[in-house]
Amino acid sequence: MRKFLTALIVIPLGLILVTFAVANRHFVTVSFDPFMTNDPTWSITLPLFLVLILVAALGVLAGGCAVWFGQRHWRRAARRLEADARAVRGELAGLRAQTAAAKPESRSLSVPAGVGLYGPVGRDKQRATL
Repeated sequence: MRKFLTALIVIPLGLILVTFAVANRHFVTVSFDPFMTNDPTWSITLPLFLVLILVAALGVLAGGCAVWFGQRHWRRAARRLEADARAVRGELAGLRAQTAAAKPESRSLSVPAGVGLYGPVGRDKQRATL
């Protein structure tokens, strides 16, 4: 089901991207020199669709990095709490082992066949038939 939903989203998105690339094939010059507008030193000429796709990819990457750095406190707290839980589990196992070793074996009393907790099987406390 997950592959179907992924295909349901990825295939139309790919078709839109290909259509966009075919419609915007003309070349544009991207300048990184703000002082020389006529003859920029730092410039690159690329197809428009490639420029827009690269800018979108850089935006997604920058947003992902910002979110990842913003969540560092939560990740640190999760690691600390996981270590605390691991230590508590170890302590609990040790305490259970100590109580099992200190506790004498319980002897169970044998119950005669056909007799329940309150008398003969099939009757309640007041000896009424169930």
